[in-house]
Amino acid sequence: MRHDKADKKFYLVREDVLPEAMKKTLEAKEMIDRGKAESVWDAVQRVDLSRSAFYKYRDTVFPFHTIVKERLITLFFYLEDRSGTLSHLLTTVASTGCNVLTIHQTIPLQGRANVTLSVNAADMEVDIDELLTRLRRLEFVEKVEVLGSGA
Repeated sequence: MRHDKADKKFYLVREDVLPEAMKKTLEAKEMIDRGKAESVWDAVQRVDLSRSAFYKYRDTVFPFHTIVKERLITLFFYLEDRSGTLSHLLTTVASTGCNVLTIHQTIPLQGRANVTLSVNAADMEVDIDELLTRLRRLEFVEKVEVLGSGA
């Protein structure tokens, strides 16, 4: 059974139970962010981690403080091209407490349009799974994916 990224759940885990490679990935990321390492290669050498392990975990493990500080989420939609769909979609997103930062909509082709939304979810009143469930229930939404989230 295949799961796409939108089906993934997130967990809060204590540092002492993380595998060593994840801890070292976090260390290397911090060194890069603070300018204490000039490159990924330099950072992984300093923390004694393989580059492949770094790239395996870099987009999946984050310090708690960065996730809490700012929650930016980018969502990608396949929508039926009907009058009012974008307005209804934005109303649904706003009703959860998200603030829409950017909107990109393609020209509809064959009755379908692609929409990418970037939202600030810092004040979101539901969890991401509930937001996705509400969006998928909209009759004009054929598919919704989380393209990314960052802090």
